[in-house]
Amino acid sequence: MKKSIALFAACTMLAVSMTGCGTPANTVFSADDLKGKTIGAQLGTTGYVLAGDVEDAKVEPYNKGADAVQALKQGKLDAVIIDSEPAKAFVAKNDSLTILDDPFADEEYAIAYKKGNDELGEKLDSALTQLKEDGTLDEIVDHWIGDDADQKSYTPDDSVERSGTLVMATNAEFPPYESMDGDKVVGVDVDMMQAVCDILGMELKVENMEFDSIIAAVQSGKADVGVAGMTVTPDREENVSFTQGYATSKQVIIVRKD
Repeated sequence: MKKSIALFAACTMLAVSMTGCGTPANTVFSADDLKGKTIGAQLGTTGYVLAGDVEDAKVEPYNKGADAVQALKQGKLDAVIIDSEPAKAFVAKNDSLTILDDPFADEEYAIAYKKGNDELGEKLDSALTQLKEDGTLDEIVDHWIGDDADQKSYTPDDSVERSGTLVMATNAEFPPYESMDGDKVVGVDVDMMQAVCDILGMELKVENMEFDSIIAAVQSGKADVGVAGMTVTPDREENVSFTQGYATSKQVIIVRKD
């Protein structure tokens, strides 16, 4: 009898300190709580870089944001730092997770292209300006982001005469900006670049690769552009050039629910 009571008491105390099936209770309720914690982030992203600035934190790199989220669910991480829109997509599929109210950092996405290729940069900037002014970019975003998003892909203009191919390096692990639909990469960035190619009169070819390989692909000429929800940072600007921004976002913190 005494053993049963002791076992019950031990289980009760364990339940107070743990959630789910042996998963540690959440201890991160703000960015300040990240100090000394284990943080997951996708390798090569600004979330990964920013996590490294957290005092005494251990940063675990993952090739896919989804893998970091899974590790968080399993209790291997205290938090995940990632862009807001992918965070919303991941949390929508995982009832045990939540996004903290306060964003971790603000950022702007732009198209990366090879340093010195100013002719291409000017063409890309001109095309982006046109897409913003005529409302096409907003229409593309509305199909993928928001309560009324139908995830309907942009339809290329069949009347455009095309000459040459624009190779886009991306990482299809970043919904709704890019993800896989069967064997096809879809999302905001792909649709935007297809609209850009309509203006430039070029064919679009999408190359899916690891995120931290994109800059190298653009540098080497394997790809003409890198488009993957890529934030402009001083470190990246040392290796590639960027167009004007086409979207703003936030780095957010995902944690387990209490």
